[in-house]
Formats: sequence, C-alpha cells, structure tokens
Amino acid sequence: MTLTEIALLLGVNLALILGVMSLLWLIAVRIRDVSFIDAVWPLAMLFLALVTWPRTDGDALRSGLLIGLCGLWALRLGLHLFLRWRAHGEDRRYADLIGRQTKTGKSWPMVALLFVFLPQGGLAWLTSLPVQLGQVAEAPAVGWLGWVGVALFVLGLVFETVGDAQLAAFRRDPSTKGKVLDTGLWRYTRHPNYFGDACVWWGLYLIAAETGPGLASILGPIFLTFTLTKWSGIGITEKSIHSSRPGYADYVRRTSAFIPWPPKRAG
Repeated sequence: MTLTEIALLLGVNLALILGVMSLLWLIAVRIRDVSFIDAVWPLAMLFLALVTWPRTDGDALRSGLLIGLCGLWALRLGLHLFLRWRAHGEDRRYADLIGRQTKTGKSWPMVALLFVFLPQGGLAWLTSLPVQLGQVAEAPAVGWLGWVGVALFVLGLVFETVGDAQLAAFRRDPSTKGKVLDTGLWRYTRHPNYFGDACVWWGLYLIAAETGPGLASILGPIFLTFTLTKWSGIGITEKSIHSSRPGYADYVRRTSAFIPWPPKRAG
C-alpha cells in the first residue's frame, strides 16, 4: 500500500470508531451512565483490527496473530470490566468528571459526548495502531521478533488476568475490608493489571514492528504506557486509595509502582 492508501485506511478507521462511539453515546444518554465505556475500550480496539483485515494484503500469519491475540485480550478484559460495571454501578471517576463540566453550564449529553465517548474513540484508535498498521505489508514473514512479541503478549495477558482475579478474590473476602492487597502479584507491583496491559500492547507492537508500517505504530504502546503510568492510570487510582486505606502509604514505600520487583525491606 502507498502512504496515501495507508492514510486513507487509518482515516476511515477513525471515522468508523467515532461513529460507533456516537451510537454508544445514545445508549449512555438513555441510561444516564457512561461507565460502560471502560468495557467498550478493549472491544473498540478489536473492532479496529477486524475492520482493517479485509482492506489489507498483509502477511496472513501476522494478521492472524494480531487479530487473534487482540481478540483474546479484548474479550477477556471487556467481559471483566462489563461485569464489574454491572456489579458496582456508575464509576465515580466519570460521575466527578461530568459533574464538574455540567457545573460550567454544559448539558449532560454534550459532556458525555465531548469528554468521554469521542475522546475514547480517538484514543482507542491511537493505541491500536499496531493491530492496524501491522496488517498492511505482505513481507517479511513473521520472524524471531514477532515470536518474542507473542511471548511478551502471553506474559502480559497472564499477569493481567491473574492480577485481576487476585484483586477480585480479595474484595470478595469480608475480612479484608480496609486492608491492602500485598500478596500474590500485588506483592511485587502495585498495579499488575496495568503492567500486564502494557506488556500485551508492546507484544503486539513487536509482531507488527517487523514491517515498515508496523514499525511506525510505536506511538500506540508509548501512549498506552504513558496513560497507565502518568495520566489516568496509577495517579487517579492511588489518589482515592490513600484516603480509604490507612496502610497504603507503607505499601507504596515498599512496593514498585509498575514494573514487578522484590519489595523493599522495612527500615
């Protein structure tokens, strides 16, 4: 594909995902809750991988790996987040965001569209560049870097899945109320789910990066890693935990924030 054709491919994909987000926005307006967008986020990236496939002539194995692995991640995480939303209801982060904006005179539907659904569509498009651009080139075939990417993806998926399962079990146990989860994977990183998410997308990037267009998709995993570590991930999550769990400050002092590492010894 020429650069013009690639640009058109990405432009159409962006228009498609913004269109899907606009339809989902109508549902949010009806139920007066935008929180299900978290479950949509991974599925949006799978959608972009799928709509790219019939419009490209890339290596069949590489396209299959990118779509299949992205599908495993998206369906697992999407279901997990959907069930969490159904169990716990509206997410306070979104309620606070919409509350702040409506106080300035904006309507609830307008805030939901401009501050939640359209931005989420654009950011999903950006993050998923590896599964879009990785399907463009016919050559070379999947090589050692691609298989390293598969291994990194598997590590990330396992880390994320086990971390989420350990946290869910911890929250279900009445005896842990007010306590800090510092066992299992959470002993070595305060956010094993975020670390796993980053590994998943760096793995997908390595599969794509064996091709020229795929190599250029590095903005996707860079942005995701920045989001998880510096923007809307660790910072927002830990801000609320500090006030609700007295032992969390000690946990922070001894435990790595992101990359798994043996905890520091007291004193």
